Amino acid sequence: MWVKIAAGLAVLAGSWIAIYVLKPDSWRFVALYLLNAIAQTFLLLNIAHDSNHNAISSVRSVNKALNYVFDVCGISSYMWRILHHRGHHSCINLHGEDDALTGRRILRFTPHEPRMRLQRFQHIYALLLYALFSLDYVFLRDFESFFFPSHDYLKQTKHPLREYVILFAGKGFYLTYMLILPVVLLGKSPLLVALAFVLAHLIIGLSVALVFQTTHSVDSTYFPSSRSEFDNGIYHIFATTADYATTNPLVGWLVGGLNHHIVHHLCPFVCHTHYAPLTRIVKQTAEEYGVPYRQHPTMSRAIKHHLLLLKQLGNEDQFSST
Repeated sequence: MWVKIAAGLAVLAGSWIAIYVLKPDSWRFVALYLLNAIAQTFLLLNIAHDSNHNAISSVRSVNKALNYVFDVCGISSYMWRILHHRGHHSCINLHGEDDALTGRRILRFTPHEPRMRLQRFQHIYALLLYALFSLDYVFLRDFESFFFPSHDYLKQTKHPLREYVILFAGKGFYLTYMLILPVVLLGKSPLLVALAFVLAHLIIGLSVALVFQTTHSVDSTYFPSSRSEFDNGIYHIFATTADYATTNPLVGWLVGGLNHHIVHHLCPFVCHTHYAPLTRIVKQTAEEYGVPYRQHPTMSRAIKHHLLLLKQLGNEDQFSST
């Protein structure tokens, strides 16, 4: 795990050092800028996610320090932690509570949400919107969650003053090194930097969104109408979660083990480098006790079944969810 941390941070820092030391022409500038975006994606999936679950180290301060990878990438680590823990892990696929089901009335992720006419085409335009996922977090979602919360648990939370300071300082730091410094120090065209910034977030947004959406929102997962549907939280996890490409170590290495998603929800405080052997144990145990274990052999197959679900949800008011 420490090799992954070192590699990710080295590429992130190295790409920016190269930009300012080499002072590349426009094409090489964009190439290095996008390399930095790939490093951000890698760090978000592999380091930031695990650290927010206190899964990297037994030393809490180490996890806390690595939490700020989110802020370095323009996203509030504090708000992400609330939305991810309280607004997802405790209420998977539960309409009105699971923040991952928020589609802003443009995307319909659950049969318990009213269907809009536009959503008939959501399986076509969804990938374009996913590409804007990280831009949404940088410019809108964090601020909405702090100042205009939609979930009850956010309305009832009194955020420490310190977190407001970190929110604005983090955004300021991110936008400064991503947008302002290349123009001021390198004399790059604002239009070129803005284009590189958007392209970078298309990579980050689409990658992160697909890694997560394919684990809960596929046509084989279940969408409970209330918490009371399952007597045991373990059965809730198995019914609402699906794995993919669990026998492909490269996929697991790149996506921070999130393709082993059932194990992640069963053992969120375990580092993802242990997920592969744990998945084999979980799969065997589920088969032994007759518990359905949902999986897709490849990530591309998982994406296909995610889009099939979106097509169903966009064209049917209700459908049978297994």
